[in-house]
Amino acid sequence: MTIKMIALDLDNTLLDSHKKISVRNERDLRALHEQGIKVVLCTGRPINAIWPLIQQLGLTNDDDCTINFNGGLVVENNSKQVLFRQGMGYENIHRVYDYCKQNHYPLNVLDFESVYEMTDLVESGYSGFIHHIQYHHMPFSQLPHDKEYSKLIICTNVDVVEEAQQNVPQTIKDVFTVTRSQPYVLEFLPPQVDKAVGLQKLLDHYGWDFSNVMSFGDGDNDLGMTKAVDGGNGVAVAMANGVDQVRQAATKVTKSNDEDGVAVFLEDYFATQL
Repeated sequence: MTIKMIALDLDNTLLDSHKKISVRNERDLRALHEQGIKVVLCTGRPINAIWPLIQQLGLTNDDDCTINFNGGLVVENNSKQVLFRQGMGYENIHRVYDYCKQNHYPLNVLDFESVYEMTDLVESGYSGFIHHIQYHHMPFSQLPHDKEYSKLIICTNVDVVEEAQQNVPQTIKDVFTVTRSQPYVLEFLPPQVDKAVGLQKLLDHYGWDFSNVMSFGDGDNDLGMTKAVDGGNGVAVAMANGVDQVRQAATKVTKSNDEDGVAVFLEDYFATQL
């Protein structure tokens, strides 16, 4: 087994509780990247929203890539060339909208460039932590019908998101992948899209497989990636602060995101290179 790629979730994994990459994590990832190991950010966010983090880590070589929208988009960082894209049409979005309206939940709808916040529902907290992306504010009746959408999001306090996740109707589960990316974010993705799908597409691009991957994750939306890497005999690392399912599915567990858990594991595994 040769590790050629390090795939990293962001929130509560690489990022600390202040949404920052620590000096130690940055130093180690930069050093391994300079030695030829691919460092790939795997996130639910669009690439524009994480561009400062890409620059911070120096992931700007011509063949550096990022996995966005929880696996729905794989893109080359510099050229923005799309290697894989899986979206969805307008036709089933009303199911989630109706669910949100009936239960007084907020809703954001994302295409691959911008965010549409539904103003005829309760206020969403999404714009408070996702920046560097264009927001449109409109009622659901004005949502464009001709767009390809990447995902839908309920973003509000943790208790409400927990309730929303537990009560998602089967009619929604039939046509969306439903996952929790953060305690306060519930996501509705195209069917059969998750980070493992995007990672597989990127590995195909490089001519590698899951045995060449070391992954780091913590949340429900990292579970598919964790299982795929571990099952493919790569190294799937869960954070100490991760949910039970991810820690149980992982090859190893490292320290928490606020204890430089990524760097701690890298320094042990790549002891002769760092």
